[in-house]
Amino acid sequence: MNAKRQLFYGDVQVTQGELLYNEPMSRYTSWRVGGTADCMYIPAGIEDLSAFMHSMEDGEPLHFVGLGSNLLVRDGGIRGTVILMHNALTDMAMTDGLLYAEAGVTSSKVAKFSAKQHRHGAEFLAGIPGTVGGALAMNAGCHGAETWDVVAKVMTINRKGMISTRDRKAYKASYRHVEMPAEEWFLAAWFALPEGDMTEAEKRIKALLAKRLETQPLNLPNAGSTFRNPEGDYAARLIEACGLKGFLIGGAQVSEKHANFIVNVGNATALDIELLIKHMRDTVLELQGVALQQEVRVIGEYA
Repeated sequence: MNAKRQLFYGDVQVTQGELLYNEPMSRYTSWRVGGTADCMYIPAGIEDLSAFMHSMEDGEPLHFVGLGSNLLVRDGGIRGTVILMHNALTDMAMTDGLLYAEAGVTSSKVAKFSAKQHRHGAEFLAGIPGTVGGALAMNAGCHGAETWDVVAKVMTINRKGMISTRDRKAYKASYRHVEMPAEEWFLAAWFALPEGDMTEAEKRIKALLAKRLETQPLNLPNAGSTFRNPEGDYAARLIEACGLKGFLIGGAQVSEKHANFIVNVGNATALDIELLIKHMRDTVLELQGVALQQEVRVIGEYA
């Protein structure tokens, strides 16, 4: 047991989650790359996570990870602790007319659950390859809709393990960005969704998923969109215009199906992917005069 984490007070166990050491992050990222995390904690629930975080030393590096679908972990791994939310905080229910979903619930499950509850407005979430926590943190969206369009209130946790509930008005959300206090993370959200027809909502979800399958390289490990769309244009169009579709660095390739996706075609390293991201950005700037903003989050150390 790591002495830095007082998981027991005397003989009383205060946490019930799973504590792992030197855990390969390639198991938890959609690119299937990345070095090991010094420590990983998979909480048994919200109160358990609060107890664990309260036990942490001040200043210890801390990272929250959901599906790892918008994340690149460098080959040298992560110092400090990773909190794994997927398959941990997964409660979802209708309460007081709002759809409650914890941060580890996948966005697609929220969309499907919403439809079955005869609600509409959450269908777009079926096209977002991540969890509620990630969707909240980056204001994920597609097809003209964004996560914070339907948020009523959220639950958060800070470094000390203190839990807070705040109204949507406490946050300023913009394209792929949300302003929030430092060292605070989302635990859950309540979504305000109007009543609607279940069949129609399910049809929209089915159509969206079919389009995603048709236009995105879902057969290969990827992390979704690499860059944000610049105002009035599309990152994929700019990248394709530079002739970069199919461009390879090691095992990382600009997708031949969707130019704003990087795919792992086999044995890619995180460095391959990071170098390819840089090459794409530099090339678009040189040939198109547009400075693309990266959507993928990069953490960890070089090998």
